[in-house]
Amino acid sequence: CFSTMEKLKGFNLTAEPSVRHRDTQSDSRRTAGPCSKISDQGSSIRPPGDVPDQHTNKNRLQTGGGKAVNLSPQSDVSAPSRRSKSIYTPLEQQVMQLKEKHKDALLAVECGYKYRFFGEDAAIAAKELNIVCHLDHNFMTCSIPTHRLFVHVRRLVSHGHKVGVVKQTETSAIKASGANRNALFTRQLSALYTKSTLVGEDVNPVCKLQDVEEGVCGDVVLDPPDSFLLCISESWNKLKKELTIGLVAVQPSTGDVLLDCFPDGESRSELEARVLKISPVEILVPSDLSEQTHRLLQSISNASSQADDRVRVERRDGAQFEFTSAMNTVTDFYCHTQEKGAIIIIIFFGGSPVICCLGPLIQYLQEFNLERVLSSESSFLHLSCKSEGMMLSAATLRNLEVLNNQTDGGMKGSLLWVLDHTCTPFGKRLMRKWLFSLFPSQPLSITERQDAVQEILESDSLAINSTRSLLSHLPDLERGICSIYHKKSSTQQFYLISSCLSRLGRELEALLPAINSQIRSALLRGFLLDTPELLAPAHNFLKVLSESAAKSGNKTELFSDLSGFPVLQERREQIQTVLNEIQHHRKEIRLTLKAPTLDYTAVSGQEFLIEVKNSLSSTVPPNWIKISSTKAVSRYHSPFLVERYKKLLQLREQLLLDCQREWINFLDQFGEHYHTMKRAISHLATMDCLFSLAEVAKQGDYCRPDVHENLRQIIIRDGRHPAIDLLMGEHNQYVPNHTELQGDGRRTMIITGPNMGGKSSYIRQVALICVMAQIGSYIPASEAYLGILDGIFTRMGASDNIYKGRSTFMEELSETSEIISRATDRSLVILDELGRGTSTHDGIAIAYATLEHFIRVVKALTLFVTHYPPLCELERVYPEHVSNYHMAFLLNEPDIRVYVFMLPDGEVQPEFVTFLYRLTAGAAGRSYGLNVARLADIPDPVLHTAAHKAQELENTVNAKRYSKHTHLSQLSPLISEKIKISALAARLANICF
Repeated sequence: CFSTMEKLKGFNLTAEPSVRHRDTQSDSRRTAGPCSKISDQGSSIRPPGDVPDQHTNKNRLQTGGGKAVNLSPQSDVSAPSRRSKSIYTPLEQQVMQLKEKHKDALLAVECGYKYRFFGEDAAIAAKELNIVCHLDHNFMTCSIPTHRLFVHVRRLVSHGHKVGVVKQTETSAIKASGANRNALFTRQLSALYTKSTLVGEDVNPVCKLQDVEEGVCGDVVLDPPDSFLLCISESWNKLKKELTIGLVAVQPSTGDVLLDCFPDGESRSELEARVLKISPVEILVPSDLSEQTHRLLQSISNASSQADDRVRVERRDGAQFEFTSAMNTVTDFYCHTQEKGAIIIIIFFGGSPVICCLGPLIQYLQEFNLERVLSSESSFLHLSCKSEGMMLSAATLRNLEVLNNQTDGGMKGSLLWVLDHTCTPFGKRLMRKWLFSLFPSQPLSITERQDAVQEILESDSLAINSTRSLLSHLPDLERGICSIYHKKSSTQQFYLISSCLSRLGRELEALLPAINSQIRSALLRGFLLDTPELLAPAHNFLKVLSESAAKSGNKTELFSDLSGFPVLQERREQIQTVLNEIQHHRKEIRLTLKAPTLDYTAVSGQEFLIEVKNSLSSTVPPNWIKISSTKAVSRYHSPFLVERYKKLLQLREQLLLDCQREWINFLDQFGEHYHTMKRAISHLATMDCLFSLAEVAKQGDYCRPDVHENLRQIIIRDGRHPAIDLLMGEHNQYVPNHTELQGDGRRTMIITGPNMGGKSSYIRQVALICVMAQIGSYIPASEAYLGILDGIFTRMGASDNIYKGRSTFMEELSETSEIISRATDRSLVILDELGRGTSTHDGIAIAYATLEHFIRVVKALTLFVTHYPPLCELERVYPEHVSNYHMAFLLNEPDIRVYVFMLPDGEVQPEFVTFLYRLTAGAAGRSYGLNVARLADIPDPVLHTAAHKAQELENTVNAKRYSKHTHLSQLSPLISEKIKISALAARLANICF
């Protein structure tokens, strides 16, 4: 065809390779387009075949952000019979204008019943979503159906992309009656989504109520346990030569906000500890971030092999992080809110470094319309603030496997796996907070929690059993009310959340007599008595809604009582007036067609059709408009119906817009009770955690520990590792052990023994039991008397950090240095094989000096595992504070003093060791590493050579010791005479003086 021939001619024009020609009909639909490529960091829109000029910059312009926009050369070559027209359709131009404003986002553009991606956005989306990408006019494009938007947006966001949803802002009926009826539908960005900002109707689908009650839709909304957005700022004090880091972490989906400000060193260990604790999914940093911090964040971001688990790092303009700019942003924001005290709290907690974080964070959240979460002072919590619980460092959380195991990163085998029997999403989040005392929701004492757990265990009261059943199969109420607070909730989600809150309030209110008479625990009684009153506002909001309309998402029929919505009431009356006119017009139609029983019909969405048999078409007035027809009948609209039906459609679409505005106002009114509802949900979360601890206590041989605030001690009888004990099941194979550490007495245990003898498991079990006791849980032991610890510090394992440029030994000593600087006399310090990453002499020297420092200076409760026998001499040096222990074992040879034994053919073979896993007083003479080599299937020739070499080295050392001992015994008489002469000389000198 002609257009194809013109395209082929265009490809042959070497001077203008990007020129394309279309037929006249296609050109009539196109208007001028300024650019053919929009270039930015992550995505751009470029027509296929559009090659930018590589030898000149005459077609490049600089945008405000410093990025270049490539302009394609306009061709003067055209067919003789055609005018030169631009190649871009109106939709493409509209998309390019939107892309120019949002360069860093993948834009999903609403086009009818689909959402479409264009250009490089389409290529990225097609790759991530595994869908087809094809050429349409000038750009590559792919599409997704509207009802599956939430699925695809979440998948794109999980891979680290920022996704923008562009929706049509005009309706067809209203547009048809306007002056721009022939123009393109206007479209605007309606929402942006990243990993931390997945809040809104587009990404939060809600199941039916019966599905939630049956517990079959738990996987519909796949959110991580926490989705914090972290903002970091740095400031360097030239006088003090000190780096100060400020951070603000916010979770828009739940409303939690954390503040902190702290000095940090070259290794950024303090920042690393906080980032690993908060576990953010997205981090905001300035563009001029220091190299050390950048490398740390990159190592954290790349730690996961799965793309959807990696932290998203967003760089912002460094000017936003300057104090003056940030302070202006913060002041302007809080001057327009009712919470004037929030800014005072921020300055008190963090000062200028926190302000430098909060300013950019406010600007970032304003892009998502989520800044409201920062408007309440009650949401702010200081991260470094000491609570009644211990603070666990990031290394401790990792080494003790508190939240995840170190094998595959999963939850099974961790302490959280042992303790978490919660049945609500908000309860699970609170249990994680309890485990590392990040920000407890209530200042609960350990004894109060223990009393509550004990009553749950022992009581069969109606109130407790009913409350436990009420918590089963609840939706995520915490995230639900936060979505309502942001005014981004769908009608289905609102009805689900408000109906659950109302039901909980009414059923708890019915239990009030039983609560007062049956429950003794002050903690349980306080929560159960307080919650019904806090949930009372939900009843009034639920009364206004129509259940069927809310579940179907029909906002026009949503409000069953319109007395409080005069705008909607007036619009309904206007619609009813038009409907009455249309129904009254039916009488005229019956008279005209002489059909007294005729009625309107509706086909394919067209209403009020007048259906006439084709045999009677002569009776149809000529001014009637035929809408559709078949072989048997034809369907018409009279002029009156055309005018009235058009008016009716306009009023209906206007009603939709009015309902949307009223819906937003309705959500805003509910948001006024947000903090009250959040407090009630916090009570329910605490109840869920207490029920979970009661489930833990039901396991065999668990006891209630006796915890004293003023004692510095750890006394445990028959203690077991909670995770290993549970993994072993009911076989009772785990060997229990005693522990006794006294702050004023023997506070240091030096533990030796064979490799794989159970030393690491033992020291972990002591630490985990202390953690369990301090959150109010029962523990796996027969008896325990514990003091309150302010922290647990661990140095375990061997791993390097190549990204930071640290060797294994450097990493080991860096962690030790941090423990030395932070531990106190109320801390538990665990050091496992310190000094093994270097030579024997240096390793022994470092381990000896470090352990002696903890004994004499820090005076912390210490568990020290070592394979260096010289360290055991510290028991003789400090007999009141140090005791030696080893993990017991058996040798298969009667003479255990012999390290290896001789075979008949003269070969030497390692001994076989049987592990008893029992902690025994005294130091072990050897570590029996060759036995582990045998268990690891090292080849026999290698083992025999190693055994022979070990015997040779031991004989050499023993020979030197014997020679030295003999020499000293020969010199001892001479030395004693010299000592006597020196003493006599000293006495004479004193007399003369």
